[in-house]
Amino acid sequence: MASSKAELGGLTVGWIGAGRMGFSMAKRLLEAGCDVSIYNRTRSKAEPLAEFGGKIVDSPKDLCDRDIVFTMVSASKDLLEVAFGDNGVLTGESRPKMLIDCSSVSQEASAEARERAAKLGVEMLAAPVSGNAKVIVAGKLTIVASGPKASFDIAEPYLEAIGRGVTYVGEGELARMVKICHNLMLGVVTQCMAEIVVLANKGGVPRHAMLDFLNNSVMGSMFTAYKTPAFVNLDMKPTFTPELLRKDLDLGLSAGEALGVPLPVIELTRALVDATVQAGYEGQDFAVLLFEQAKKSGLELEPENVDVGTGL
Repeated sequence: MASSKAELGGLTVGWIGAGRMGFSMAKRLLEAGCDVSIYNRTRSKAEPLAEFGGKIVDSPKDLCDRDIVFTMVSASKDLLEVAFGDNGVLTGESRPKMLIDCSSVSQEASAEARERAAKLGVEMLAAPVSGNAKVIVAGKLTIVASGPKASFDIAEPYLEAIGRGVTYVGEGELARMVKICHNLMLGVVTQCMAEIVVLANKGGVPRHAMLDFLNNSVMGSMFTAYKTPAFVNLDMKPTFTPELLRKDLDLGLSAGEALGVPLPVIELTRALVDATVQAGYEGQDFAVLLFEQAKKSGLELEPENVDVGTGL
């Protein structure tokens, strides 16, 4: 990893949230030589990080003496809870200098957290990410950040240590808008992949052949390559669920309504993702959009059992 402890400046780090994403992100900081203490609601999920030098604590409040505290939680209410709720990280006698939230939360919740933190003398950066746990391990996670520029300059080496790059887009909640727009495209591209793959497959083309051509064409991307094994071999171990995708599509539609921007493609995609959830595909990878498309198309899918790469 490129960042050294000296480059990172020697600040102490607190980490809240050791789920699929948070665990791997905190591990990257530990591997970069950071002093990291970690809280997770289910303590056992965080405990393996002790092997890499992480110190496991019992509540967010136990991180109040850290210089920087990162949060990686599931929803807007969770961010407000871990920051300001019972035993929240900002409820102690001492407080961190900076709060960095990497979650996908609403602009409204982020703005509320920023305002409340500022009243307590704590600067906040919004720093949502693009990728999943395997992308993090491969060193290809990307981050978009917004908030006070001086705070970003301090945090930048730590954000760089987590992934391959961070983009600063300005003050306030601009990073939330970028992430919302990113995840709208995520939903649309995944649904489009499901449709074209089912069309080709029902027309006699093996899925691995269709996706090999796509991934080598100008239309291919890191994402289409990464999703290829799931589409070919039907392994739906979750990286991101359709329920979470639906939540992000709702955030996008709310932003569109507030700003007077019609989003007809997003509205249709949201309906299709919701239909997939209602069909019973909760808790699986959002690539299960392929299953619902195949069912509607009268196509019975079988794993092709072809060794295809992820592009990572």
